[in-house]
Amino acid sequence: MIDTTIATQRKLSNSLGDIKEYSLTKTGLQATLDNAFLTIEVYGKGLIKVDISASPERDENPYSVIKTAEQDSFVSEDTNGCIKLSTELVTLEITKNPTRLTFKTKSGQVINEDDPAFGTSFIGEQITTYKKLQYKERFIGLGEKTGPLDRRGSGYQHWNTDHFGYGPESDPLYCSTPFYIGVHSGLSYGIYMDNSYKSHFNFGASNDRFSSFSVDSGDMSYFFIYGDSVGEILNYYGQLTGYTPLPPIWSVGYQQCRYSYYPDKEVERVAETFREKDIPADVIVLDIHYMEKYKIFTWDGEMFPDPESLVKHLKELGFHVVVMCDPGIKIEDGYSAYESALAEDLFVKYPDGSYYSGEVWPGVCHFPDFTMEKTRQWWGEQMKSYTDIGVDGFWNDMNEIATWGQMLPELIEFDFEGDRNTARKGRNIYGFQMSRATYEGTKAALKGKRPFNLTRAGFAGIQRYAAVWTGDNVASDEHMMVGVRLVNSMGLAGIAFAGYDVGGFVGNSNEQLFARWVQIGAFSPFFRGHSMINSRDSEPWSYGEEVEEISTNYIKLRYKLMPYLYSSFYETSKTAIPVARSLAIDYTHNDTIYNEQFQNQYLFGQSILVAPVESYKNLVKVYLPEGEWYEFFTDSKFQGNQEVVAECGIERLPLYVKASAIIPICPEANTNTKNLGETLEVHIYAGLEKNTFTYYEDDGETFDYEAGSYHKRTITYDPTSNSIKLGQVEGEYTSKIKTLRLCLHGFEGNSFQLNNESKSAENHGYRFVDPISNFDPFGNETGAGLKINNIKSIQANYTNDELAFSW
Repeated sequence: MIDTTIATQRKLSNSLGDIKEYSLTKTGLQATLDNAFLTIEVYGKGLIKVDISASPERDENPYSVIKTAEQDSFVSEDTNGCIKLSTELVTLEITKNPTRLTFKTKSGQVINEDDPAFGTSFIGEQITTYKKLQYKERFIGLGEKTGPLDRRGSGYQHWNTDHFGYGPESDPLYCSTPFYIGVHSGLSYGIYMDNSYKSHFNFGASNDRFSSFSVDSGDMSYFFIYGDSVGEILNYYGQLTGYTPLPPIWSVGYQQCRYSYYPDKEVERVAETFREKDIPADVIVLDIHYMEKYKIFTWDGEMFPDPESLVKHLKELGFHVVVMCDPGIKIEDGYSAYESALAEDLFVKYPDGSYYSGEVWPGVCHFPDFTMEKTRQWWGEQMKSYTDIGVDGFWNDMNEIATWGQMLPELIEFDFEGDRNTARKGRNIYGFQMSRATYEGTKAALKGKRPFNLTRAGFAGIQRYAAVWTGDNVASDEHMMVGVRLVNSMGLAGIAFAGYDVGGFVGNSNEQLFARWVQIGAFSPFFRGHSMINSRDSEPWSYGEEVEEISTNYIKLRYKLMPYLYSSFYETSKTAIPVARSLAIDYTHNDTIYNEQFQNQYLFGQSILVAPVESYKNLVKVYLPEGEWYEFFTDSKFQGNQEVVAECGIERLPLYVKASAIIPICPEANTNTKNLGETLEVHIYAGLEKNTFTYYEDDGETFDYEAGSYHKRTITYDPTSNSIKLGQVEGEYTSKIKTLRLCLHGFEGNSFQLNNESKSAENHGYRFVDPISNFDPFGNETGAGLKINNIKSIQANYTNDELAFSW
């Protein structure tokens, strides 16, 4: 009876079997197994690719990975039925009978290992890798996924889906990044599954034996990533799939959108109101009503009779224009985009060669096949109709592909650069390829200027081509907090330029909620207000005078922090460390950060801790990790590794700064990112640890920085030598900064030296935000307490030479 059961199990679920033969290659190993084919490739000292296929012909994803395997970067050993491949950091042990994989540190500690019984197994076309759960193992990341920071005990699916008004536990959503990080025993590792078919991840849900990841078809192709820290793992993932390029600085400013602003006079009214009310903003976003009957590459002749003049007027007001771009091309004779794409045979097809059609906003549409190079080139040519009139920002929506009915036929086919395949492989990659076509096409059309590109759908590597926002969220406190976790999780999956619709897209926000959401949004990498049709107005002035003042305060605060924020984007472009950093990056093995009440906290850049809180709370518990911390608005000092109770009235978001932090700001910031002023304040917070910060500038809009036109210097604070040093400037860009002001928090004494010349510090109060007007004649002034009573400042001319302060 037992033998029969085992035989049945093997028939239903085929394991890999034993290694029959293998050979070493320059980059790894190739092996023939009883029931599969195994390829191992070494991509770096912490990067090893595993590919398991049912046939000798591999079915690979051609789009996400940009790195190639390295030759002669490992040593091998074959003893006692085990093949060992070792790099500088990790050893992969492959047992021959049966075939199982174990990854170990150089000292022999197990990092990750196959389940001994199941390893990798086939159930029909589906292939699953089972990994033994390690003691107290946690799982983080996986990109745009709802649920908790620690994903242990949960399961998820990757299948790009238009999910209007999704719930706080909904899955899947719009964007798929099958990359997670495992944490246990003081170790951390990453696994990126490089397969665009529908995939499933189980982190010990409904079992206490294994975690697993599976794909419905294609190869089991995954990268094992090991490093000394989560930050190093993210860097390796960035090497594999690409780093976030430097965005145009204006796209990091505040963006205002509505579904939709129309006619053109309404667009102008909104832009002019921002300027009249002295609320900084850089972007006006046009949703689908700017088009003629929702047809891409058209303008509504009645509501937008002269789009070129409109764009010109907005630019005169200091605004950039971002336009919605949907992929559906309406089937309509005389519509030039349709007729030109039809003539060039660019649309997605059924297996019988006829074009797939589905209904979406314009009506019945065909859809461009962005897995063809000629389609991407055609799309780029069409985008010139926007760039030629001054539009330089683009918003890719409905690209899951979304159609009415939400049942895209899986038999439709995509070209895949001549290696045709169905929507089973193509669906998850469609938004990625559309974003690629938009980015590459507009980059060429803008002739040296950086385009801004935003997408809803994408796949691993999407960060090379677009920012990502979290889709059609809901105006609720619950959704506001879900959005924070989604953005932090996307940061753990390589998507550093991410955000949510501030105020909520679906439904109506209220005064408290909007004020709080703007506060939190000001500390999001992508910062946009957006609301849907048939809902209340949702601009900063739409919720009454008090909310307008609070919103203005926090939007202005973001602009003051622009040197810190833009420098953080520079760091991201080099390391893949996100701008919004889950505490799991820097405090990976601290159990407290995974608690439900603290899991939403994150670092904004290196040093500012953000504690998001619901709009209805006036007090909240905040966890401060190890070290020393300053309350941002008052400089009150706290020891770390403890919970504190923070006040969080409507005007106050709990913010803290790490001791030894270096935060450059522009106190004269005004209107938009072109008006940041000529003064740079460098805020230093007294601490016990040495710290460095790379300050970075360039022109903010071109690619000239790639040829050396940038302004970069390392700022170092060293409390052991009582010194602060601004290193000599690197790069050829001429900074607009004329005056340097060193602002010292928590420092004693007033006597300092600048390049050996004596300087006396000025003692004074300081505000990051203004007090709110006293609307109640019998009440207290709101926000009056948000003031630092005493800091010290030293002023000097800003030069490119080294500047050394000591005391």
